[in-house]
Amino acid sequence: MKVADLMITDLAVVNEDITMAEAMVQLADARVHGVPVVNRRGRIVGVLSSSDILQTAAEGASAGEGYARFGQTLVRDIMTPRPQTISPNADVKNAAQRMLEENVHRLFVVKGSELVGVISHSDIVRAVATGKL
Repeated sequence: MKVADLMITDLAVVNEDITMAEAMVQLADARVHGVPVVNRRGRIVGVLSSSDILQTAAEGASAGEGYARFGQTLVRDIMTPRPQTISPNADVKNAAQRMLEENVHRLFVVKGSELVGVISHSDIVRAVATGKL
């Protein structure tokens, strides 16, 4: 089975030039814990996760100070750069191995330089549980 068979193609993405406050609204609306970050050309340049947000909030001297910084801090300043990517033609077994080796929960699927989807560990577990894999 190929990554393309399990990947999710309806992705929430955030632009690297928006503020963290704007990104937090988008994450909450999409009900996700991590999103790919794209540049103005639509190329994936990073990933923003709830862990990145929590770490930034914790760096403030007080809870209010950490939150206030979100209105001034851009996504590009706290995102994790160089996200783990995989081809849609890769084998799902390879994707699972990469997730384990890299200690990540998701791989962003790129075709050339275009972001086309995401595959997560839960997608693979679901496929195993339902007998698809």
